[in-house]
Amino acid sequence: MAGVICAAGLLLILGTGWAAAPRAIVSETSKDFGKVFEDKALAHTFVIKNEGNAPLKVEEVDPDCACTVANYDGTIPPGGRGEITLTIKPFSVLRDFLKKTTVKFNDPARPEVVLSMKGYVQPIIEIQPSHIVRLRGRVDDDLKGEVRFISHQSGPWEIKQVVNGIPGMIEANLKAEQPGKIYVLEVKNLRRDPGHYAGAVELLTSSKERPRLIVRVFANLYPSSSGPEGR
Repeated sequence: MAGVICAAGLLLILGTGWAAAPRAIVSETSKDFGKVFEDKALAHTFVIKNEGNAPLKVEEVDPDCACTVANYDGTIPPGGRGEITLTIKPFSVLRDFLKKTTVKFNDPARPEVVLSMKGYVQPIIEIQPSHIVRLRGRVDDDLKGEVRFISHQSGPWEIKQVVNGIPGMIEANLKAEQPGKIYVLEVKNLRRDPGHYAGAVELLTSSKERPRLIVRVFANLYPSSSGPEGR
């Protein structure tokens, strides 16, 4: 009788141990794109294997940024494989970047995994020091700022036109530091009364990817040093 009970208990234990369950295997969880340009979509496909004995369900794919688009197989059969393709939209990241996506499974032993994509995005048109010019000082000061535009495209590039959005406030002059590659925009204050103003300079280029560049201008002008307030 005892032997029968022991045998039944062993069968119960074995039955519990072999309960059907999925098993998610993700051999690669990170992709390094290295150095790339900002006008290209960055896509990578991660492979998910199911080494369990029940269907593996991808219950949720949650990128940490709206710039990342996910396409994936919702169910992977036992012994099968599925794919999760993550795509970062063009012009969505710049310089060093790291984007993470959390994937949730119905696997009790591995309910989630984090997939990451990283790299360094080189702008096709580099703007130095930035796309913002700040003019701050007294109205009789020679207030001006410069912005350099450097092309990293393989062929020649040029700025074809400069559109000054606030002509009564600033003077905007463009010069070619290295024709076909580097241009410098000089913005000079013209206003001679205290106050604040803001506007933009639009640059039209020969680049299909960046046909239009915008430089923002912000000015804070204080009374002249020769006026009553400056004494």
